[in-house]
Amino acid sequence: MSRLTVALMLYLGVGLAASAGAQDLRDAYRQAEEARREVEERAARVEQEILADQTRLQAEVARLEAEQAALEQELADLDTYLQDQDARREKLQEKWSASELDFREISGNVRLAARDVETMVHQSPLTAFRPGRAERVSPLLDTGYFPDIDDISGLVQVLMDEIRLAGQVAMHTAAYTGRDGIATTGNVLMLGKFTAAYVGDDETGFLRWSPEAGSFVALAKLPSGSIGRALDGFVAGGSPRAPIDLSGGNALAQVNHQSTLTEHLQAGGPLVWPILGLAVVALLIVVTRAFFLNRIHHNTDRFMGEVNGLAARGEWAAAEEFVNDHGRRKSPVIEVIKAGLSVRHKDRETQESVLQEAILHQLPRVESGLAVLAVLGAIAPLLGLLGTVTGMINTFRVITLFGTGDPKLMSGGISEALITTELGLIVAIPIMLMHTFLQRRADHIVGDMEEKAVALTNIIQTRGEIPQLQARAAGAGSAS
Repeated sequence: MSRLTVALMLYLGVGLAASAGAQDLRDAYRQAEEARREVEERAARVEQEILADQTRLQAEVARLEAEQAALEQELADLDTYLQDQDARREKLQEKWSASELDFREISGNVRLAARDVETMVHQSPLTAFRPGRAERVSPLLDTGYFPDIDDISGLVQVLMDEIRLAGQVAMHTAAYTGRDGIATTGNVLMLGKFTAAYVGDDETGFLRWSPEAGSFVALAKLPSGSIGRALDGFVAGGSPRAPIDLSGGNALAQVNHQSTLTEHLQAGGPLVWPILGLAVVALLIVVTRAFFLNRIHHNTDRFMGEVNGLAARGEWAAAEEFVNDHGRRKSPVIEVIKAGLSVRHKDRETQESVLQEAILHQLPRVESGLAVLAVLGAIAPLLGLLGTVTGMINTFRVITLFGTGDPKLMSGGISEALITTELGLIVAIPIMLMHTFLQRRADHIVGDMEEKAVALTNIIQTRGEIPQLQARAAGAGSAS
């Protein structure tokens, strides 16, 4: 009997004893038995419930243990799968690392090509007729953007479109800024991508593409000479040839900005005029001296042939008359020969002295102006150098005031420096060349005078004029 049953019986017994005065012992016993049975039945039910709960709990524990085993197996499988995925990720990472450099190189090359194409499209005059081409290229220039095959195909299409249009000669209707600065719309002739020209009712001229403004601008000057005639003939259909600027407009712009001689000289500053003055003075000296030296040397050989022939035949009076007739030319050679004939009756030493004196007397006339010409040739480059110094001083003064931000502000002083140097050399080099030429010409004339003087002395000595005169003088002395 369990402790619970005993406790109940004691409880009941105590209760019965307390109520013994009211009931008899058998009633109490019967009640105790009934209570005992009820307690036992209740205890049996509780025991059965406990046993049922134990079985259920054991089944639940078994189920949980089985679930735990399954979860542990699943965890083990997941660990294995995770290890496999980690190994696969490492392999893919290695493969990506190996391919990433190639992808970056491809992306970089495409970006470089896109930048070149964008620059080409931006600077191409054909963009005026294909305005949307730059938008197809600009996304490829974004940092971090990886181009796909469509982007590369679009880039190639833009490039091929530029190549195709560059090989065409076509007439378009487009807007441009005229020579008067007013925007207008008219016919624009495109010779490939190199040269553009507008065809108006009154004039035909070249256009220059302005990438900054995105439009055409007419050159300030109309084409002249053979270029203008060729362009007009091509536009009118009378000539199959047209002028093309392969530099893309740079050559035409250079021709358009060519300055005249007056503008060029004015850019050289005030020292240009002294240099030009030297050039004018040197030119006058060169012309006068060249004319003078040519005149005094003209027909000298023929003249000396006549004089020598008369002297050889002893016709001294005729020789003197011939020399006097030609003496009106004031030729240095004639003057020397005249002096030699005047002392033909003297001895050889006297004749040579007189002839040498006559040559020295004529020498300043022959070399007149040559020293001045040499001085002018030396001063001209010095004036050019002085202009260079003043031009550089002006340039540094502009730099001090305005800095080096705008090169146009410094162009005036640099132009002055270079133009004066250029002009000084242009003037000095011909002066020095002409001085050398005239000096050699004068030396030749002096040598010619000396040669003719020696020849005349030899003829006089050969004819024996002096012994005859001496004999006549001796006979006159003996007769007296």
